Amino acid sequence: MTNPPTTETSGQSLDLLGIGIGPFNLSLAALADTTPHLHTAFYDQRPAFHWHPGLLIEGTTLQVPFLADLVTLVDPTSPWSFLSYLKNRNRLFPFYFAERFHIPRTEYDAYCRWVAASLPHCHFNHQIDAVRWNPERAQFEVDFTQLDHRGQAEALGRAHARNIAIGIGTAPYVPEALRPLADAPAVPVLHSADYLDQRERLLAAGHITIVGAGQSGAEIFLDLLRRRPPGHEGLTWIARTAAFAPMEYSKLGLEHFTPDYTRYFHALPEPVRDRLLPQQWQLYKGIDHDTINAIHAELYQRTLATDTDEPRWPDVTLTPGVSVRTAGRMGTNRVELHLEHTQQGTQSRLTTDAVVLATGYRERPIEPLLAPLDPYLRRDSAGRPRVDDQHRLVLDPSIHGAIHVQNAELHTHGVGTPDLGLGAWRSAVILNSITGKTTYPLPERTAFTTFGLDTPTTRRTPHNPHTPHTNTVPLPRG
Repeated sequence: MTNPPTTETSGQSLDLLGIGIGPFNLSLAALADTTPHLHTAFYDQRPAFHWHPGLLIEGTTLQVPFLADLVTLVDPTSPWSFLSYLKNRNRLFPFYFAERFHIPRTEYDAYCRWVAASLPHCHFNHQIDAVRWNPERAQFEVDFTQLDHRGQAEALGRAHARNIAIGIGTAPYVPEALRPLADAPAVPVLHSADYLDQRERLLAAGHITIVGAGQSGAEIFLDLLRRRPPGHEGLTWIARTAAFAPMEYSKLGLEHFTPDYTRYFHALPEPVRDRLLPQQWQLYKGIDHDTINAIHAELYQRTLATDTDEPRWPDVTLTPGVSVRTAGRMGTNRVELHLEHTQQGTQSRLTTDAVVLATGYRERPIEPLLAPLDPYLRRDSAGRPRVDDQHRLVLDPSIHGAIHVQNAELHTHGVGTPDLGLGAWRSAVILNSITGKTTYPLPERTAFTTFGLDTPTTRRTPHNPHTPHTNTVPLPRG
């Protein structure tokens, strides 16, 4: 097999090169498109944009308002806003009369695909192979492989850029105990990311187990429940969490997803951040109230159809506080899960015909991509890349360019990192940093809550002479 031809694209250096075109880098590309005199290119190895296609279940909506599109919370006048998409599709009046604040996921996916296909500097079928620092050019050197429609190498290329933005997203997480089974073809053991592709196969199974009590697990349980006949549901839903808990959606609770809280969290000492994050799981890993209510309503409805004085309980089991210790195959087409109840300290076995792992996602490691830059990366005490308040990796001073990261800084920027509502704001921060000026003006204050005693928002708030004034003293950080 001959090597593909090599192309050099370094005739004009880029101001910004994006790696990955998910919603966050697509937001950056959209805002960069209307930034004057900025030369950019964004690359993704996929053939086209698609946002969680396996979870675009009928009737599911975004968990954030439509204002959390790619650009609106920074630039409502952008040609790449969701409302601009509706206008382009002649659907503004239907949307107006629908009175929707939370739009269907399929519509959000279609909107993002419209933006990605319209922006000339978004290049799909391009696999990034390596990122290096070229000291002679004082720029980053990026090697890539151009792929054909089959995903095969078609040509090799190289680009140079002064700044990089990495937005390679997250990958489905399969617990170690279930990894060997996930590859077994005889029994459907699959991650929730592949749910729609495998739904018909799952529905043919006599008994289905869903593992995980987040939003995806709840939506899949509800979808399967609605598609199974009453009295023959054959569903078990288990989760490690102590309850099938609702997501925090109070107005002040949502202020954890503001730039104010992000700045507060980033300024905390590393050990405090590490202790705090696991305690905040209900801010972004719970189930929305509408889904919980719909599940209960469906279960309740199934107790009504009976000719006796006793309710007919549906054939479902919902058990929180349970972890899967080990798993194995039973015969050729069944799975045995070895379970442990955390609070009781008891163990049991569950035999099932199919398993859906709604076990979430993990950040894709950026280190393999940046292997040539490893000596220049500065890390924290746990070996993770350090990220500054401009979402830049902290690099050796000998490197003058910047590498910005999107959705890879949960450990430094907190629960808002994967939230779509902060995507446009983070993109604006990155563009302001790259251009060295206020390309996109950003508000100084975004929350009613003041999260610390020595935060900038406290110092900015004018003193009201009619209210008691409290002098705040910064606490020592040790």
